[in-house]
Amino acid sequence: MLPDIGEGIVECEVVEWRVAEGEAIEEDQPLVDVMTDKALVEITAPEAGTVSKLYVPKGEVAKVHAPLFAYVPAHAGESEELVSAAASRTEPDVPQTPGRRESVEPAASGGRGPYGRIPASPAVRRLVREHGLSLEAIAGSGKDGRVLKQDVLRYLEDEQPEHGQVERGEARPARGVTPPARREASQQGTAPREPQGEVRVEPIRGVRAVMARRMVESASTIPHFQYGEEVDVTELLALRERLKPVAETQQVRLTLMPFFMKALALAVREEPILNARLNAEVTEIHYLPSVNVGMAVDSQSGLIVPNVKQVEQRSVLEVAREIQRLTADAREGRVAQEDLKGGTISISNIGAFGGTYAAPIINAPELAIVAIGKSQWLPRFDDRGEVVRRAIMTVAWAGDHRVIDGGTIARFCNAWKGYLESPETMLLHLG
Repeated sequence: MLPDIGEGIVECEVVEWRVAEGEAIEEDQPLVDVMTDKALVEITAPEAGTVSKLYVPKGEVAKVHAPLFAYVPAHAGESEELVSAAASRTEPDVPQTPGRRESVEPAASGGRGPYGRIPASPAVRRLVREHGLSLEAIAGSGKDGRVLKQDVLRYLEDEQPEHGQVERGEARPARGVTPPARREASQQGTAPREPQGEVRVEPIRGVRAVMARRMVESASTIPHFQYGEEVDVTELLALRERLKPVAETQQVRLTLMPFFMKALALAVREEPILNARLNAEVTEIHYLPSVNVGMAVDSQSGLIVPNVKQVEQRSVLEVAREIQRLTADAREGRVAQEDLKGGTISISNIGAFGGTYAAPIINAPELAIVAIGKSQWLPRFDDRGEVVRRAIMTVAWAGDHRVIDGGTIARFCNAWKGYLESPETMLLHLG
């Protein structure tokens, strides 16, 4: 049965089966990837045995507590029907001796994992499917022949015309040869007609379905108060450059995000309502003890917001290490549900994509979110009235106007801005 994954989830989409009917399985072997409302979850084998039936096809929706797959435990007596079924799949031309047990051994040939399956992450398999490729055609450079993302991209770059994807039953013309229809149209002086495409229908499921529902709910039920500001991050950029070599010795990539989060946790001390929640009846404000800062990530499965827990208790280096871990998990499509729960305030870094301004939507039940634009070198006047070159970053806050007024969010933003423009002042508040 599909187990209760928690968080009130009642169904999930089967992304990919890692086994087929008749295959032998080992205890804790990954069997199937399913997409819940929040993340990609890996279902493993409860014990060793042989898979006898897959109830939910790939791409279909499985219900919690409904049959997902069936198997015969290794310690149980195997029925004649299962023996014959396994044998017909493994050795179709070899007659079976009555009562003889046929084992279905996992393959372990070159370029394949311990269970006869080409090793590749779900994100890589999704990329392969999107381009209509086959994993067998791609040489993996990872351990045990694991196909990595760069292997797929390299294959696409080096792909020869004869390896390209064409419609079934259709031949691809050789390089430099003009198709007859196009040649005839060219000789008659008329432009060739391009075949009209078809509408591609894709169901909205998993993370995208949840994002759609929550965004509509947030935008339609929460009055958003928008507040914009400019932040001079010249000194912060210089500090980051000085600290990057130190972080690299700890195998940590130091970006500006850890500083944004740490400054935010300090600013919450001055305006704690930005780190609060409302009860369902909107009759109480619950002030939260920890600052768990979420960061919006545009993953392959949709928008997800994992969060760094207890930022107020962590060093900048520790926050950077957590961001690095969560980002890597998001790219692999394997963010743990624990990392998606408990967020108290969020950051959306649109500047990473080149954006300058945005009007972010609050990630309910949180009360505030900030969208960070890209940093730009712009002319500004200094204290002596002279034009100087400064790194300016635009930010746009959105607050729940039911409990956060303009003055509150302005004071909070000013405190946060102060720490970012003079990052050394954060040292005074580090315990």
